[in-house]
Amino acid sequence: MVAKQSIVDVLIAGGGYVGLSVAVAIKASAPHLQVTLVDAAPAQAITKDERASAIAAAASRMLEQLGLWQELLPHAQPIAEMIVTDSRTSDPVRPVFLTFGDAAEPTAGEPFAHMVPNQAMILALRRKADELGVDLLHAETVTDFETADPASSVTLGSGKILQCRLLVAADGVRSQLRSLAGIKTVHWDYDQMGIVTTVAHERPHEGRAEEHFLPGGPFATLPLTGNRSSLVWTEPTENAERLMAADDFTFELELERRFGHKLGDIEVVGPRKAFPLGLTLARDFVKPRFALVGDAAHGIHPIAGQGLNLGFKDAAALAQVVVETARLGLDIGAQTALERYQVWRRFDTVQMGVVTDVLNRLFSNDIAPLRMARTIGLGLVDRLPGLKKGFIDQAAGRNATNPALLNGERI
Repeated sequence: MVAKQSIVDVLIAGGGYVGLSVAVAIKASAPHLQVTLVDAAPAQAITKDERASAIAAAASRMLEQLGLWQELLPHAQPIAEMIVTDSRTSDPVRPVFLTFGDAAEPTAGEPFAHMVPNQAMILALRRKADELGVDLLHAETVTDFETADPASSVTLGSGKILQCRLLVAADGVRSQLRSLAGIKTVHWDYDQMGIVTTVAHERPHEGRAEEHFLPGGPFATLPLTGNRSSLVWTEPTENAERLMAADDFTFELELERRFGHKLGDIEVVGPRKAFPLGLTLARDFVKPRFALVGDAAHGIHPIAGQGLNLGFKDAAALAQVVVETARLGLDIGAQTALERYQVWRRFDTVQMGVVTDVLNRLFSNDIAPLRMARTIGLGLVDRLPGLKKGFIDQAAGRNATNPALLNGERI
């Protein structure tokens, strides 16, 4: 018979940005709470991740409040300007229909987003978690759990059993824990894949990001430090598989057709990876003693670059609910407490899921009437400062209902 374990206040399954952010935010605000994080990947696995992510202004304020942003700044590339085009791959000229520049910055001197390497972000979060006393378990999984009062019983892959007042699932879009909790999802496949890689180029990008809406899907170039850019290249699945199987010469030739020559000669300097794209929205975000965060709660199209930032919003909201509930001396795993988190986050994520779905369907085609409507629509947005500001505020994560951390405030 397995001996009973001491009760952990919060057990988090998933050691990515969102899971680590939940752990750090809770522990930084309520040091007395015991927090354990279980990460399926070995500790050194992050060294193989050469991708980068767009961090919105609100998320950077949260990271600053948690004491992480100054450590990340040397690795971060501000996005000073963004332009949007709509064209065919073969078009010799790509007219600019929409621009976001300095006038769109949410506050003086603050870019609406930064590009940050994944390695730097994860390592900084891990160091802070360790400093705060979070118990990090690498190369370990949660295989099952049983909800009970006053704590759930959680079985790990190693056979160890832990007791926790709240189990947080941050285990990705194919969340096993979400299935074990009996939470259903709304899901459909876009029959597209997102290809990501890094390129070096001859001339500086000047902090400019570009999103080219092409018939196969958006092709985004995002500035990194130095003369480098991160690519998020959407293609129909059949085309993406062909590109991933192609030799380096063919891949770079196809890449050059989309990237163009505006930054001089280009060279692929990072591994190419491809991910299937779809929309996944959980019907419930919480159950008694159980909560979903990040991709486990919502997987959306990368067309607006908001997937990771939605996860940071989840982390900030759940941490605030847990900490404020604990301060009142109430049960942090009670359905009544967790319902506040669900109400706070579900509408925002459904809204963003619908927006990205509509944008992808509207722009990933070559239908003449839709092309004309897009051209007119983008031109109108570019000429209406109030509407343009609304788009940038959304991209920067500005919202009156934001959790405290996203406003740079303590919980």
